[in-house]
Amino acid sequence: MDRLTFSYPVWFVLFCFLLGLGYAMLLYYRDTSFKDQAPWTRWLMSGLRFFAASFLAFFLLSPLLRSKQTETRKPIVVLAQDVSESVANALGKNQEAYREKLEQLQRELGKEYDVKSFSFGSSVREGLETKYEDKISNLANLFSNTYDLYGGDNLGAIVLASDGIYNEGNNPLYLSEKSSVPVFSVALGDTTPKKDLVLKRVFHNKIVYLGDQFSVLADISAINCAGNTTSLSVYKVDGGKSQLLSSQPLGIDRKDFFATKEIILNADKAGVQRYRIVVNKVLGEASNANNSQDIFVDVLDARQKILLLSQSPHPDISAIRQSISANKNYQVEVANIRDFKGNVTAYDYVVLHQLPGKGVDVAAILATLDRERIPRLFITGSQSDYAQFNRVQNLVTVQTDGKNTNDVQGRFAGGFALFLLDDNLKTEFANYPPIQAPFGEFRVGGSAQVMMYQRVRKIDTQYPLFVFGEQNGARTGVLLAEGIWRWRLFNYLNVDNHELFDDWMSKVTQYLGVKEDKRKFRVSVSKNIYRENEQVFFDAELYNKSYELINEPDVRLIITSEKGKEYTYTFNKSGKAYSLNAGTLPVGNYKFLGKVSNGGEQLTYNGQFSVQPIQLEQYETTADHRLLRLLSEQYGGKMVSEAEMGSLPDMIKAMGTVKPVIYENATTRSLINIKWLFALLLVLIATEWFLRRYLGSY
Repeated sequence: MDRLTFSYPVWFVLFCFLLGLGYAMLLYYRDTSFKDQAPWTRWLMSGLRFFAASFLAFFLLSPLLRSKQTETRKPIVVLAQDVSESVANALGKNQEAYREKLEQLQRELGKEYDVKSFSFGSSVREGLETKYEDKISNLANLFSNTYDLYGGDNLGAIVLASDGIYNEGNNPLYLSEKSSVPVFSVALGDTTPKKDLVLKRVFHNKIVYLGDQFSVLADISAINCAGNTTSLSVYKVDGGKSQLLSSQPLGIDRKDFFATKEIILNADKAGVQRYRIVVNKVLGEASNANNSQDIFVDVLDARQKILLLSQSPHPDISAIRQSISANKNYQVEVANIRDFKGNVTAYDYVVLHQLPGKGVDVAAILATLDRERIPRLFITGSQSDYAQFNRVQNLVTVQTDGKNTNDVQGRFAGGFALFLLDDNLKTEFANYPPIQAPFGEFRVGGSAQVMMYQRVRKIDTQYPLFVFGEQNGARTGVLLAEGIWRWRLFNYLNVDNHELFDDWMSKVTQYLGVKEDKRKFRVSVSKNIYRENEQVFFDAELYNKSYELINEPDVRLIITSEKGKEYTYTFNKSGKAYSLNAGTLPVGNYKFLGKVSNGGEQLTYNGQFSVQPIQLEQYETTADHRLLRLLSEQYGGKMVSEAEMGSLPDMIKAMGTVKPVIYENATTRSLINIKWLFALLLVLIATEWFLRRYLGSY
C-alpha cells in the first residue's frame, strides 16, 4: 500500500497549481503569435505549460512516497546428520535404507518449513552427505554454528541424527549459547555394551632429545572381558616395517576393567619416530580397530658438538670439558692439534687452548673456521704465539714477550650486555684465586665487548681479561689467561659443588656456540607432526649475495613418502617470500626437498615431517543415547529411534510453537526519483516546445 506525504503542509499544493496557472496565462493570454492558428492549439500549449510548471513546483515540496510490503516466512528447521566413522559402524549395512528415510524426512519437513540441511563431524558443512568418514565428532560445533547462522532468525527446531558419541569440543549439554529452540534427536546405533578391549588414550611427550629415555602412558579399558589375558606391546614403525620393542602381560580380572600402564622407551634415533602401541585382541571382541594407536615423537638432536683443541694436556682443558659435559645438550671432544685428523666443519664450536702456539701451524684450521663462520674461543697461555695470535683475531692486541706473567683476578665490566650474569656470580668471582695473564700492553678492538677486566694485586686495571665480539661473521671470545681450573676447584671448596663455575661456563658456551644461519635458501614446515585431516603448509625464503630477500625464481618442492611415492609442487610467491599449501597427505613419515636456481647457482634444502592417524572414532563402540535424550529434554524436544523418525514432522507441528512469521517492511522514497514521472515531465515540456517551433514561434 502506497501513501503520499510531504515535508511541507499539504495546502502548499494549491500554490503550485496557482503558480502553473499564472505562468501559462502570462505566456499565452495576450500572446498574438498564434492568432492565425486554431484556438485549440493555444489552449493545448497553455495546458502543457500549466502542467509542466505545476509539476516542477510540486517537486520542490519534496513529496515522499511511503509503501509497505508484507512477507510471510516459513520457520526454519535445521536437519543435521552426524557423518563420523562411528555412525558408519552404527548403521552397518543399512546405510542405503537409512539414507532414503533421511531424504524422505527432509521432503516432509520441507512442505511446512524452510529446511536447512547440514552434515557435521570434524567440521560443519551444508547438505546431507552420504559417506560417513569424518575422524572426529564435535557436537558443540554444530550448535554453535547453528545459533550463529539462525539465532536471530525464525529458527523453529533442530533435528539431530547421531549416535551421541563426541570426542572433540565441549559437552553440548553445557554450551554457553542457550536457546529456547527445541532439539529433536534421532538415536542411531546400539547402546548394548559389547565385549571389547580398548586402548583408550596414550599420553607421551611430543618432543624428546636424542639419547634420553621417555615415558609413554597407556590407558586400557575392557568391557565384558573378565578372565581373559592379553599383552601390551610396543612396536617401532619404520618404512612400513614394525620392530617389537617391548611386551608386557595384562590380566583382566573384572567385567568393567581399567588400567594405566607405563612404558619406557629410548630416543636412540633423531627425527620424527613412529611407534605403535598395541593391546593384543581377545576372543570374541566386537572390534579390533580400537586395539592399537600410532604415536609420533619428534626426537631432536639438539646437542652441539664442541671441540677442545690444544697442543698439550692442561688442567684447564679438563675443567672446561667437565663443566660443559654437565649439560646433556653438549657433546664434547678433546683433541691434540698434532694428532687431530678430523674436519672442524663437523663441530658447532671450537675452543683453541693456547693456539696458535709456538711451532704449531693452525692456519688451515683457522681459515676453515673463518670460511664456515664457526664460533671459537681463544685461551692464551705460556705456549701461545702472541705474534700469530694478534694476526688471527681483531678483538684484542697483546704486546708481550710471552715469558712474564701477572697473577690476576677477574673483575666484571659494568656495561657488559651480551648475556645476563647472576649478581651472586659477580660477587663470588671477586674472591676467586688468581690466574696467570701475560705481562704486557693490551689494546681492545673497537667491535669488542669486555666481560672481565684484570685485577692485579687488588688494583683494578683497564686491561682486558675476557673479551667477546664477532669476526668474519662468527662469534669469537678471547680469555687472556690460563689457570681457570683453580676457579672450579675453589667453587667446590666453598659450597661442595661446581654450580657457580659451571653456570658461568655454560653461559659463555651458550652465547659463543650459537651459529647464525647464513644459508641463502631455506624451507620451513609449519610443524613437524600433523593430523591426517590437517593441511600441510610450507614457507620458503631466498636471499641474493647481499642477503636481500628475493622471490623472482620459481621454487620447487618434492615430498617423498616412506614408500617412495613423490609429490611435486611449485611454491606461490607471497610478498618477497614463498608459500605453499600441500593439502592433506596420507598417514606416514615424509621427507621434503626444496630446489631453486638463482644466478646459475643450484640451491637445495632438506627436511622431514610426519602425518599421524586420527583414531578417536574407533575408541567407542557403544552409542550414547543418554546424551541425546538429555539434550532433547533440556531444550524441550524429544528423542526418537531410527524407526520412528518419520513421525518427527507431526511432533514438531503438534508443539504449536513452530509457526510462520509475518515481516512488514516500510520503505520511503522521494517522488522525484521515480523515472516515469520524470519522463512525463519531459514529454510535456518537449511537446510544448515542438508545437511552438512548428507553429513558428520561440
